[in-house]
Order: sequence, then structure tokens, then C-alpha cells
Amino acid sequence: MIKFLMILLNIFFVMFTGKPMTGEPSLSERAQEQRSKWNIPTDELDYPVDSAYLDSLRTFGATIHHTSRWFNGATVEMSDAQAAEVGTWSFVSGVEKTRVSGERANGEKAKGERAKGERVSGEGNYTDEQLATYNLLPLHAAGYEGQGILMAICDGGFYKANTLDCFRQSQELGHFDFTDDADDFYGSTGTHGTECLSTISGMTDGYYGAATKADYYLMRSEEDEPESPKEMDNLVAALEKADSLGVNVFSVSLGYALFDNDEWDLNKYTDLDGKTTRVSRAATIAARKGMLVCVAAGNEGNGSWGTISAPADADSVLTVGAVSVDSLAGSFSSYGPSSDGRIKPEVCAVGVQATLIYPNGSIVRSNGTSFATPLLAGMAAALWSALPNENAMQIRERIIRSAHLYPNYDTGNKMGYGIPDAWAAYNMQLADISIQPSAISSQKILHDGQIIIIRNGVKYTIFGNPIGD
Repeated sequence: MIKFLMILLNIFFVMFTGKPMTGEPSLSERAQEQRSKWNIPTDELDYPVDSAYLDSLRTFGATIHHTSRWFNGATVEMSDAQAAEVGTWSFVSGVEKTRVSGERANGEKAKGERAKGERVSGEGNYTDEQLATYNLLPLHAAGYEGQGILMAICDGGFYKANTLDCFRQSQELGHFDFTDDADDFYGSTGTHGTECLSTISGMTDGYYGAATKADYYLMRSEEDEPESPKEMDNLVAALEKADSLGVNVFSVSLGYALFDNDEWDLNKYTDLDGKTTRVSRAATIAARKGMLVCVAAGNEGNGSWGTISAPADADSVLTVGAVSVDSLAGSFSSYGPSSDGRIKPEVCAVGVQATLIYPNGSIVRSNGTSFATPLLAGMAAALWSALPNENAMQIRERIIRSAHLYPNYDTGNKMGYGIPDAWAAYNMQLADISIQPSAISSQKILHDGQIIIIRNGVKYTIFGNPIGD
């Protein structure tokens, strides 16, 4: 009898030692125009990894899932024995296992990641109340609804998003799947992304999204199972793709803290500092490259984890908590601060009984920072369409400064600076804001984590508190 030995193939992130800055950067014409408009220089992070390194992996029998130009590496499927050999190669600086094949280590789905509340039927004029909570209706009335702004919505599934009548299909410019699941992108991949998209682009009788005139890409990074750090690298790939396309506003209702294999669990007291996980560092890099990144705080506020997850801990993003239309913080909304003491979430939007459209076309209500986040991202797109000559950091600053608690903040760490006011954000003067992306090196994020900006004559590091004059 012949016996066949099954070799388990796991997932690894392989890090390379060098990168040639030859040829063209991995940026579309639109992305290059955006960089030029806001004086953001091209650097090493904009060039792809060395194709010779990738060819060596393929020749060795490894399967490449995707690459990372920001972290000069690749997500690779191979055996442990192959990984050990790859780790000895001269152009490889490290090999990190990010997913194990086979059964889950602890036998249950990880906590702390995009849990949703129960749905109930909506009634009446469905969306005016939730848009009025952050005073978006006057901006809409003035004709600013996201036109000219390019968005990316990153999630775990967009069931029927390509056929629902509530979406203007011409505004979807494409879709990308960064997972290795075999599901059809619009098929059995889940409904969560479609629901989030509806808060931005949905339009039907009695329902209106926050930025219905913005164009968008759909991106899938969340896998069905298991829950592993590999999904964080999928999200890194999505952020890099969005950057290469010239996306202005990136909305992600995903977060990572606890995994099916306990050995990968994050430590909420040390790891959520914005510079430990690749995905949080990538969100910061995306912000340095001119993108406004909106991230869900999470739904663990009354659970055992409690606090935010990655990449909600990233600096220069907008982490979004959930409130009701009565401006009360949701009990489930994950609280801050980050482990290094920064205010998180920065702002809030309606995520308690938020109104959205389900893939069967019905209008429903549901709970989650998952829905507060695209609502806030949609507001940002509408605001940016009214102020097209400002950069992402200036739009972010307007949103924060318009929040109802600013310059104070919620000492309970659930609402941050509070609920923004879109109309006030549009009308405020920001002559004293001197944040200039051109003066900031994205590469420095990778080397020492210290990026300095000047605000009102005070030096700040991108991670942490003011460091003085």
C-alpha cells in the first residue's frame, strides 16, 4: 500500500532586505496627480518589491498571495520546512507565520471584530435624523455630496452590491479581493460591506446616504475563517491598493485584537500604540500619503476586551465611535485611549440603531461602530467635495475641531471629541493650521516611528504627546 504524506501549507509574511527604486512607482495617473496637488513626494515606499525576489519564491514552490511595497515583503503560502529555508536566504530579513492551516487553536471565533446588533424595521423618513445628528443636511442642500471624491470601502463581503437598485452602479469603479477565499465577490461573501456601503451611497424612497455622488472602489480583506493576523496583511494590501489608485477617503469597519490562535492575540496595554502592528502602521502611512482613513473603534465596549483594536489605534486616522441620534454613546462602542495615551476614538457618528439598506432591499436598523464609520467617511467626502483644495489632514482637522466637545473630550473615552458638525466644519477658518504632508517622510515611520509635525508653533510626534517647542 502506498501512503501519501500531506504537507500542511501555512501562511507567512516574508520580509526582504532591499528594494530597487527603478522603473515607475506603483501609482496611477490619478494618484500621481493627487501627490502633486498636495506636494507629497515620491519615496521608496511607492516602488514595488524586487520581482527577482518573488520569482525566487515561486521557483521554490511557494504561492504568493500579495505583496507589500510599504513593508517590502510578501504574503506567502508554503510549508514550515520551506519557510525555514527561505529564512536563510541572503535577501530575506525575516519570516513571520501569520496563519496556520487546519483546525482553529482555541476552537472558537475570535472576539472583538465587527459584531453587529439585531436588526429591526425602520419607519418614516429613514435617514434625515441620522444625517442631521452631525448636521450634514445643510452641506447637501448647498450641493456638496461627495462629487469629485474617490472612496474605498473595505470589508468582509458585498453580497448583491452590484445589482441593488439603491446604488448607482456607474459610481463603482472596480472591486478587489485580497483574501484567498473562493467565494464570488458579490456572492456568498457576506452582507456586512453592502450594509456599510448603503450608509454612504444608498438612495431609495425615504433613504439617502451621506455621500451619494462620490465614486468608490469595493475591497474585501476579511476572510470567512479562521481569524488570523494574515487578515491584517490583507488589509495592508487594500490600503496600498487604495493609495495606488489615488483614493481620497478609505472606510474600514474591521478590527483585530484576538485571534483563533491565542499565541497571536494582541496585548491591549502595549500593542495598541499605533506602531506595533503592520496594519496600524500601514493606516498611518496611508494618511501620510494623503488619504483620510476612517476606522471603526469596535464593538467591545461592554465586553471582556473593552478597548479599541488595530488599526483603530493608528495615528492620523479618524477612529469612529457609535452614538444614538440622541447623541448618547453606545454601550457597546469600544473605548480608548490607545495604549500610549492618545485620544481614541477621535469622533463619533450614529451607530446605535443606525439606518441602512439590507441586500434584499429592505431598510433596517442595526447597531455597530461598523455603521458609524462609513457615515463619518461619507460626511468627510461631502466636506472634501466642498473644499477640494485642502488636504486630508486639513479635512481631518476640520472634522475634529467641529465636534461638540472640542477642545475638550469625553473623559469616559467613548466619544473622543464628540459628534462633528459638517456645516460648522465647512465654515470654520483654519488659517493657523500648518500641517503640510510634504514636510513629512513616510519612510521614517518604518525606521524609528518618530514623525514631527508643527501645529500652532508646537512640535508633535505623530505617535504620542507634544514634545515641546
